Amino acid sequence: MNVHPLPPSALKGEGMTSQRARDRLATKLKEEGIRDQRVIDVIRNTPRHHFIDQALHSRAYENTALPIGHGQTISQPWVVARMTEALLEFGVPQKVLEIGTGSGYQAVVLAQIVPQIYTVERIEELLRQARRRFRQLGLTNIRSRHDDGKLGWADEAPFDAIILTAAGDAIPHAILDQLSPTGVLVAPVGSPSNQMLIRMRGDGQGDFIQEELGAVSFVPLLGGIG
Repeated sequence: MNVHPLPPSALKGEGMTSQRARDRLATKLKEEGIRDQRVIDVIRNTPRHHFIDQALHSRAYENTALPIGHGQTISQPWVVARMTEALLEFGVPQKVLEIGTGSGYQAVVLAQIVPQIYTVERIEELLRQARRRFRQLGLTNIRSRHDDGKLGWADEAPFDAIILTAAGDAIPHAILDQLSPTGVLVAPVGSPSNQMLIRMRGDGQGDFIQEELGAVSFVPLLGGIG
């Protein structure tokens, strides 16, 4: 059961944005290896068409990334599901930091399962739109900040889990320093042509266990604000 379920009014849609379209997407994710039923259920009950331009609504429940403006994308649903599943595998974190709010879709998926989400976005207009969606969906457990994502959110650290939705050559030290000693971090790492989704788990002694979870393709992790 979701910790913070979305209101029934948020799930309204018709045709290509109907519940039937969401059900088909959830079935496809399961067929493609997503195992955590909590994640599948949340994806099924999250209105992805609310996070993209109306002109793209007919493609909202395709398993593909879509543009959201400012050179950014809303991630492929399978990737959102896989990253969420990887974050939850060792237990539900109480406090999660997301670097790269984007459309707000990943934060909303997490916020239905995790008690508290902190999300940072460098592009002010994207954050403004995402905040409006959070309010419309009635989610009060998401805190957001317009800032350089590479800096994390130090005054709220440590975090039980951290998720990055953009790829750099390495995880910035400032972000790793904000992970609790036994926390979990999930992020894409690498060049635009060669990215790998990784998971790092703190061992409680200051070291990390790192795993590769598969090839992915994300926008680059940039510094500064816009």
